[in-house]
Parts: sequence; C-alpha cells; structure tokens
Amino acid sequence: MARGDGRSAHEMFDRDKASHALGITLVSAGDGAAIAHMRITADMVNGHGMTHGGYVFLLADTAFALACNTAGPVTVAAGADITFLRATGEGDELVAAAAERASSGRSGVYDVTVTRDGDVVAEFRGRSRVISPGRPA
Repeated sequence: MARGDGRSAHEMFDRDKASHALGITLVSAGDGAAIAHMRITADMVNGHGMTHGGYVFLLADTAFALACNTAGPVTVAAGADITFLRATGEGDELVAAAAERASSGRSGVYDVTVTRDGDVVAEFRGRSRVISPGRPA
C-alpha cells in the first residue's frame, strides 16, 4: 500500500495548471488517499443544463493522481473508468475522495467517490503505474 505524508502529492498539485485553472482545490493528501473539491461554473454545463461528465471525470482523476502520488515515486494513470449516478449543475460543490484499494509491484488500484452535499454522484476506478521508482514526484 502507498504510504507517505503527502508532501510529493502537494508539490505535484502546486504545479498542476489544469486543475488550478478549473478551480480544483486540494483538501488533503497522505497515506494513499486524497480529497479534492471543485465548484461547477456556467462554463462546465452541457446543453442539457447538467455538468459535462468530462469535468466530473477530471475532478475524480485529479483526486486519483494525488492519492497515488502520496508516497513519492512518479505515478501515472494506466487506465480509469467512471460510473455517473446523479446529475449535477452550475453552483454545485463536488468533492472527490480517493483511496488506494490494492497495490502490487509498480501497479495500483484506486477508488474515487464523487459527492455533492453527501450524495454520491459518481464512482471512479483508476489503475496506476509507477514510472520512476525511487525518484520523488
């Protein structure tokens, strides 16, 4: 299991221009887990008046990236999928909570739950791969 105080995840997030541009904030990161949140803006809503699924995926993917980089070695996504359960919209505050579920060698599996006001709106599963063991992120 990934361990670490989260310093490398915080440092990685500080350099994450995409997440910052979308207003994603890091709440916590450490020991193979992370929490991030994002407020949905008018620019994130699709033609049905709902949050575009790509933004929900991006928030979950950011929390996943933070969780799998808490231990230090540079770790990237090897794959991911998402299940959308509820629609969200402009003004909603989404929270993504990521946690490591399993790891073996350089591979890991992480689950991310995205909520709005405590209600689950999406479930994401990410598969990680360490690409530079022994080198901090």
